[in-house]
Amino acid sequence: MDFRLSDEQKLMIEAARKVGDRFGLEYWRKQDAAKAFPKEFWSAVCEAGLCGAALPAEVGGAGLGMFELALVVETLASCGGGATVGQLFMINPIFGGVALSRFGTPAMKAELLPKIVSGEINCSMALTEPDAGTNTLELRSYAEAVGDGWRLNGRKIWITGVPDAAKMLVVARTKKLADCKSRSDGLSMFMIDVERKGLTHTAIDKVGTRTLASSSVFFDDVRIAPGELVGTLHRGWHELLDVLNTERIVTTAALAGTGELAIKLAVKYGNERKVFGDKPVTSYQGLQFPLAQCHVEVEAARLLNHKAAVNCDMGLPYGSEANAAKLLAAQAVSRATERAMQTMGGMGYATEFHVERLWRDCRLFRFAPVSEEMILNYVANHDLGMPRSY
Repeated sequence: MDFRLSDEQKLMIEAARKVGDRFGLEYWRKQDAAKAFPKEFWSAVCEAGLCGAALPAEVGGAGLGMFELALVVETLASCGGGATVGQLFMINPIFGGVALSRFGTPAMKAELLPKIVSGEINCSMALTEPDAGTNTLELRSYAEAVGDGWRLNGRKIWITGVPDAAKMLVVARTKKLADCKSRSDGLSMFMIDVERKGLTHTAIDKVGTRTLASSSVFFDDVRIAPGELVGTLHRGWHELLDVLNTERIVTTAALAGTGELAIKLAVKYGNERKVFGDKPVTSYQGLQFPLAQCHVEVEAARLLNHKAAVNCDMGLPYGSEANAAKLLAAQAVSRATERAMQTMGGMGYATEFHVERLWRDCRLFRFAPVSEEMILNYVANHDLGMPRSY
């Protein structure tokens, strides 16, 4: 196994670092305070060709893979954006790009993928529902066949980036559950306009990831055209899983970058801070050891995520690695940001020192986009052969 990076991969990292350094910690602090979508940052990401790292060259992408995309996301997150950088890549090159490049019609690919790669349009994905949550197979939004299309009714919650998106990947039932052979039967994906009659959304106030809005979304007789079906009618469940596993990779990549940044900020502060005599506070093992432990844990999660990304690019199974890496990363970065704040003492609680934002933002990923408990269920069932517990 060769861990050396190619020249092309090094160039991708260099390009990402240049963009990330242009939009450093102060930029993100201001965007967070204003609860404002990072338009300038995302435009620069797209102009540098980073959004399309894993998308086909024929639509303007780089034609590389998920490993290169993970390297890009890690780097951008470590420059200041933190965990929310992963969400930007989720909603655009994953929910928009991967879903369409793998399952979209030729017409969809030709029309939408170049616009996603260039940043002309943003995307979102409407999956989670109030009464289903993690139990996706219990979702109730229903797209009823009407003529040659569908009419959608239902509600979604915690949908990211809706006010700034032009397109929404919607997951809905297209068969009543009573008519399905299994719970995974009768699910379909559609790519629809956010600005459409019958589609409304309201913001959810939240503690972190405030540069990307989270919304409740309501569908009231929303018309879906026949050309907006993504993938196979009634057979969208396994196609959806393919999209969601790539989502795990960019989530973990952003968390790895966040952990790296938090530890870096803590060490810099601690190396300069003196309390008892002339020795910096980081000379004491009571502060050294926890930060060193966090560093080791973040690196372990990063490497497992790299394995998941490489397996994905090689066409090998990667779901177990992607989910396990996300579990490790979310826990490790939660500890890393907490420990960074503790190292900085009272200043770790001040917005001007940035760690509190990283701490608030990364907390989301202990239960999203999939909870720790459900990942452990997956590992127990699929990897260890234990009986299903739920």
